[in-house]
Amino acid sequence: MIPFQVQNQFAFLDKERNIQVYIKREDLIHPFVSGNKFRKLKYNLAEAKKRNFDTLLTFGGAFSNHIAAVAATGKLEGFKTIGIIRGEELAIETNGNPTLKFASENGMQFEFVSREQYRTKTATDFLLHLKQKFGAFYLIPEGGTNELAVKGCTEILTEEDKAFDFIACAVGTGGTISGIIESASLHQQILGFPALKGEFLQNEIRNFVTKSNWHLIKGFEFGGYAKLTTELIVFMNDFLAETQVLLDPIYTAKMVFGVKSLIQDGFFPNDSKILLIHTGGIQGIEGMNQFLEKKKLPKINKND
Repeated sequence: MIPFQVQNQFAFLDKERNIQVYIKREDLIHPFVSGNKFRKLKYNLAEAKKRNFDTLLTFGGAFSNHIAAVAATGKLEGFKTIGIIRGEELAIETNGNPTLKFASENGMQFEFVSREQYRTKTATDFLLHLKQKFGAFYLIPEGGTNELAVKGCTEILTEEDKAFDFIACAVGTGGTISGIIESASLHQQILGFPALKGEFLQNEIRNFVTKSNWHLIKGFEFGGYAKLTTELIVFMNDFLAETQVLLDPIYTAKMVFGVKSLIQDGFFPNDSKILLIHTGGIQGIEGMNQFLEKKKLPKINKND
């Protein structure tokens, strides 16, 4: 996979306090395997090839960016792919789900499991069952986070990014921020904005990092993972109109909203330079808009 060139795009300026905000367009890194998914899969694919696996198996939900990325990667790189999907009811609506339809078109085989069974996805017995059913496979964790994924994410920051005082990114499983923390300069503060509630993320990140110049900013989950409000949708649509940058509703939008709120609250010193990491995830918007339409909520505008 050859990535597109990633650039830092000016996002906005707080004139009163001269706070400059840029966004790293990781969402443009590849048309189908974008953002942190490209970074996380890079060295995992190399390891799978090194160990002569021809099948990748992973886990995800209905609109999982990770599932879509693994399916597309498998097709591009010549791997068979298997997706263990949370929710047995999704088996009857695969073609009506844009993410699963895309993954299927890219050759992914699905195994739909109950939410109860899905919670045991890391258990030895469950993994043994999968090996008995599907044969040998290279296992990629849910969300793609492992040591090789973190290694890939250390490549997000470049030499020119040392000019920034703060690096902000959304946090799902902790792999992306861990790579950023490890590659950041000591003068930089890394701010993580969790997309889901829970205290487990601190420990997950500590498993991968050796530095302490980071902390998680809570309170911008908008009700929890994959939950949205009209306020967030309006914010996304306004941001698109102002910057021509489409944010994803699960991760990056909540982080950008959080950074703007912190600026208004005086969190950042005057003359700060802030870099926002756009981790991709745009593919999920079509499915999310279907959900929003059913709930009679505003839809997310797209720039196409």
